[in-house]
Amino acid sequence: MPLRWKIAALAASTACLVAAAVGVLVHMWTASDIRSQAEMQAFNRLYSAMDTYRRTGTLTDGAQLDPPGLPVTLRHPSDGARHTAYDGRIDGNVGPSAWAAQRVGGPDSPVLAFQVNMSPQLHDLRRLDVTMTVASVIALAAATPLAVYGAGLLGRRLRRVSETAGRISAGDLDARTGPTQGRDEVDDIAATVDLMADTLGRRLRTERQFTADVAHELRTPVGGLLAAADLLPSGETEDLVRARVRDLRDLVEDLLEISRLDAGAEHPVRARVPLGAVVSEAVARTGLDTDVTVAHVRREEAAETVETDPRRLERIVSNLVVNAHRHGDTPVRVSVEGRCVVVRDHGPGFPPDLLRDGPRRFHTGAAERGSGHGLGLTIALGQARLLGAELRLDNAPDGGAVATLRLPV
Repeated sequence: MPLRWKIAALAASTACLVAAAVGVLVHMWTASDIRSQAEMQAFNRLYSAMDTYRRTGTLTDGAQLDPPGLPVTLRHPSDGARHTAYDGRIDGNVGPSAWAAQRVGGPDSPVLAFQVNMSPQLHDLRRLDVTMTVASVIALAAATPLAVYGAGLLGRRLRRVSETAGRISAGDLDARTGPTQGRDEVDDIAATVDLMADTLGRRLRTERQFTADVAHELRTPVGGLLAAADLLPSGETEDLVRARVRDLRDLVEDLLEISRLDAGAEHPVRARVPLGAVVSEAVARTGLDTDVTVAHVRREEAAETVETDPRRLERIVSNLVVNAHRHGDTPVRVSVEGRCVVVRDHGPGFPPDLLRDGPRRFHTGAAERGSGHGLGLTIALGQARLLGAELRLDNAPDGGAVATLRLPV
């Protein structure tokens, strides 16, 4: 349910509760006031009737001696004082009544009583209840659209902040919310998000610049080391040095590639190529023992063709295969079906923090996944985004890491 409808429903519910509470309080207060006034009227009329009866021996209009409908509590008063009581019985046109009674003489003398019928006042109370109910419904019908409108304004402001946060999360570090036309908590949230984006942007730009500078500065001495390694006499030492220099060169090239991806300097060169053939060639170039399976969607076609950058596609596949061999366990299988490429190993699988937060540079995850500088998956994800493809990382139910590359149509 959208936020504005939740706020409108909350406002309507609050208004209903307030109206109900006010209605109940007014009803109870009015009913109590009607009863008090009726008892006071009966008390005063009894005083006048008693004075007339004692002087003249006659009953004034409405006064009765030992009436049959007199409440039980007033039939045998213990003293000669005036007493009142409420009678909720309804007898014909006479509804709830207030009674006042007093003995005319000694302890065994008759009881003079006076009854005040409360039916007209209670009828007015019912009309008041109906009027308040109708007024509450009309007020609620008028207030609900206003609540929806006001909640819509708040929802649009929050949506702007949410869209900005989403764009920042997607990599647009220049996204900003700006003023939200209100000096309230929403404006504070928007300002905080913009400040966060500014801080994050500065840190990422510093990190990217540092990565690029380090890679460029290391490229020349690493090339010199590789040339110097060729001058060493053949033997175990020469092989070891050459292998380490090659690893260092690959690391520098990976850093340069990441810096170009971060800077947006990479642009794909698209061509229509057979997906199965490109994947098979990329796997073969790794030199690692990997099973490749290509499933054809339509029998009349020799292979599924896609429009993409074959060099970048090979880079993604080779990085996934190398990562599977380095951090997983054999057998490593690559399957191609339609526009999907799936790389699976049978090792310990991706660690939970990698699945939750994505790959991080120079972080390989769990110790059981082996060693490495942790740039392979980062580069694969960057190249996939450049191609408009989706790269999803999962763990198989029966164990092993699964990387699924889905190319766009």
